[in-house]
Amino acid sequence: MDKDGLNFSCGECHKTSGHDVPGSRYAVTAKDDKAGAHMRGKADSNPATCQACHTNAPHKQNARLNSHADKIACQTCHIPEFARGQPTKMMWDWSTAGKLDKDGKPIKIKDSAGHDAYDSKKGDFRYESNVIPTYVWFNGTIDYTLRETKLDPTKLVKINSFRGSPDDGQSRIWPIKVFEGKQPYDKATNQLLIPHTYGGEGDDTAFWKVFDWNKALEAGMRSVNQSFSGDFGFVSTEMYWPITHMVAPKQDALQCVQCHAPTIGVGRLDKVPGIYMPGRSANKLLDTAGWTIALLTLLGVLAHGAGRIYAARKAK
Repeated sequence: MDKDGLNFSCGECHKTSGHDVPGSRYAVTAKDDKAGAHMRGKADSNPATCQACHTNAPHKQNARLNSHADKIACQTCHIPEFARGQPTKMMWDWSTAGKLDKDGKPIKIKDSAGHDAYDSKKGDFRYESNVIPTYVWFNGTIDYTLRETKLDPTKLVKINSFRGSPDDGQSRIWPIKVFEGKQPYDKATNQLLIPHTYGGEGDDTAFWKVFDWNKALEAGMRSVNQSFSGDFGFVSTEMYWPITHMVAPKQDALQCVQCHAPTIGVGRLDKVPGIYMPGRSANKLLDTAGWTIALLTLLGVLAHGAGRIYAARKAK
């Protein structure tokens, strides 16, 4: 789809009408069951899916690959890595924000690639390139942790989570980006807090001006008519992002062995539950029993054949 290929603009897939842009990471169509290709620009509830152009049988003269599309999202094979050549932010730690230099001025520290590794306004970051996605069952429904949600600060807080299973008939295996973070929460209520970060002239509560978490959190919560106890901490968080851009050329799509690896722990989908993976899901006891039966059958056939030959020669 790049400038050297079809040179698509965003609007080729996200056909927009009246500022209503179809295709959203917040309301993802995980499984598109429409039989044929969709008509571009026509009334359509989910025109930004792969099937919208490629149908549900995109692999010409390859029924086996087409059958994979019943349980595996197109993106799983056709986006083997994301952030290819252009790093993406994978971690944001707010808990370290606020450090100043000896003169009381905010600082920035760059990593070896020139990206912000630390910013007094925002904390620590980590960037990565050519990232292998995490794979999950996804049926299109996303649950969110809201500000009102009660947290267990001793555990990882999932800002969102994808519903899906191998048995619901609606899920496919999707590639996702797992974004790590640390965010402020109120120790008295065990709820996430809203910081006030940016303010205009005369604002003495914005974190990016005064670098005072108490003032910033109190002002942020007041802006939504909520109270702040004054006792805060930082909780580890995780957010999922469905991967659907950066489609690779077909010759760079995943090869069979990258999923059907003979060694457990090597295949791309090894951690995805509820699937039988030829080449991976072997059972040693069952294999031994099967090969034993096969061997005994072969010996029986050879013995029977030898007996017939012996009997025939004796009769002569």
